[in-house]
Amino acid sequence: MILIYYIFQVYSLILLARVLMSWIPNIDPYNPIVQFIYNLTEPVLKPVRDILRQNFNTGSIDFSPLIVLIIMQMLMRVLFF
Repeated sequence: MILIYYIFQVYSLILLARVLMSWIPNIDPYNPIVQFIYNLTEPVLKPVRDILRQNFNTGSIDFSPLIVLIIMQMLMRVLFF
C-alpha cells in the first residue's frame, strides 16, 4: 500500500516537471529526458485534455495537468487517510 503512495508522489513530481518544461521556450523535444517525461504523462493527460476541449472553452491554456493533480490528490486522501 505504501508503494502505491510513493508511485503517486513520484508521478506528481513528473507531472510538475512536464508543466515546468512547457514554460521553457527552446526545450529540445528530442532530448531523452523530455521524451521520457512526455511518454509517461501524455497517456493520462490526453483523455483529460480531450474532455476539457469538448466541454469547456479554455482557449490556449491547458488545465489538464491541474485536473489530473487534483484527482490524484483526492484519490490519495481516500486511499491513505
